[in-house]
Amino acid sequence: MISELLSGKVDIVGLLLRIPIVLLALSCHEYAHGYAAYKMGDSTARNFGRLTLNPVKHLDVMGTVCMFLFGFGWAKPVPINARNFDNPRKGMAVTAFAGPLSNVLLSFLGLILYNVTILIFTTTGLFFNSSEFVFNIFTVLLTFLSMFHSLNLSLAIFNLIPIPPLDGSRIALLFLPDRLYFKVMKYEQIIQLILLICLFIGLLDGPLTFLITGLSSGMQKIIDIIIGLFI
Repeated sequence: MISELLSGKVDIVGLLLRIPIVLLALSCHEYAHGYAAYKMGDSTARNFGRLTLNPVKHLDVMGTVCMFLFGFGWAKPVPINARNFDNPRKGMAVTAFAGPLSNVLLSFLGLILYNVTILIFTTTGLFFNSSEFVFNIFTVLLTFLSMFHSLNLSLAIFNLIPIPPLDGSRIALLFLPDRLYFKVMKYEQIIQLILLICLFIGLLDGPLTFLITGLSSGMQKIIDIIIGLFI
């Protein structure tokens, strides 16, 4: 996306399809954090009106822009009071993991619908006998589902990186000594700036793409096995 903007060649259809996906992915991500915290005894997110799928309540400007430009981003963190958990370390780790998990599930759902759509069009003959209009709708639908799958998966994996402000930093609290963890958190703003620079120059593209491709392939294999049982 960033190279397309610099060259002046922007896929308008792709950009329009990306908008609802990003809004839904980020909203579900933050809602999952708040819901997990609420179920574990912390109602802070609900009290602040963050236990909602309304994207206006969750969007972080910089994180949303990064999501559009790079496919990796974040939302405004849901407020959580760890003192309300029976086990604060475990509670923080579980609530942090809930966000990426929600996106993995959405990604898997998108891939299922992608495969089902192809099956419907190929087995019913619509793929070869449809009008140009229907074929274009089919193409746009597949593009949307493919982007829905990949963007949710990239959001999940990116947020599991164990550095602030990402969810992985909260999960790391479960394994790191308090002294070391809070020492790292002192430099959150500097780390966030370095993270943005790495995103802009593409330093994270290789490892993140490797992980996304691997997990996506694993999901597709599971779907292939399920389809094979019924066809």
